[in-house]
Amino acid sequence: MASPRSLALFLLCILAPAPPVPAALLFGGGKSAKAAAGLDMEWRPATATWYGDAEGDGSDGGACGYGTLVDVVPMKARVGSVSPVLFKDGEGCGACYKVKCLDRGICSRRAVTVIVTDECPGGLCAFGHTHFDLSGAAFSRMAVAGAGGRLRDRGQLNVVYRRTACKYGGKNIAFRVNEGSTSFWLSLLVEFEDGEGDIGSMQIKQANSVEWLDMKHVWGATWCLVRGPLVGPFSVRLTTLSAKKTLTARDVIPRNWASKATYTSRLNFEPSL
Repeated sequence: MASPRSLALFLLCILAPAPPVPAALLFGGGKSAKAAAGLDMEWRPATATWYGDAEGDGSDGGACGYGTLVDVVPMKARVGSVSPVLFKDGEGCGACYKVKCLDRGICSRRAVTVIVTDECPGGLCAFGHTHFDLSGAAFSRMAVAGAGGRLRDRGQLNVVYRRTACKYGGKNIAFRVNEGSTSFWLSLLVEFEDGEGDIGSMQIKQANSVEWLDMKHVWGATWCLVRGPLVGPFSVRLTTLSAKKTLTARDVIPRNWASKATYTSRLNFEPSL
């Protein structure tokens, strides 16, 4: 019997609109595609709060679907919940940002790097505001030495932020097969993308086939395909959301794949923007 989560993913997969063709595939990649995508590297104003334990790792799971990955290195204590303007209906999942506060009486000059793992939809995050709700540990790291407690006592801060490259320390991109997947419905969660960190489109190719099949973005870092029967091994092609960089993991998911298993590729994007 299907779990409520797998049933919900299946229904979202059926109802989700077909993905657009990436601009990079139509017009080519390179600097022009990056500029057109608007990969913003400037420092911009925002607000920040914190949640969870004072020196804690933050969310347990989160809307991106990373589950227990948020509790362990390399995500541990670097997670952030962001407002819809950065969450982008889940397409912003995995993106990395530098965040720093500006009060030199209590704030360090260094920025903290956070990974988007969750969404905060209401309150300070509503009405188009740019807001970061950080783990207690990440929030505290913006303070000068010994002032983490005083900084947390302020509750809400004015900060500046900018995009930064994700660097997962030697990890390669991995694909988790979501619970409930079958040969007629395949749902994958993407993990550990260096560089931009986010994914704009995703395709798979079956064994002994030349056709790349477009997967649909469901929510968070999850993509799916309803079609069958699907025969592995599967190659997976990813295109980043902002700069339209493309990477192909050939035969990364084996013929005898299993639901809830994770399959790690041998490659990753460049750890730069």
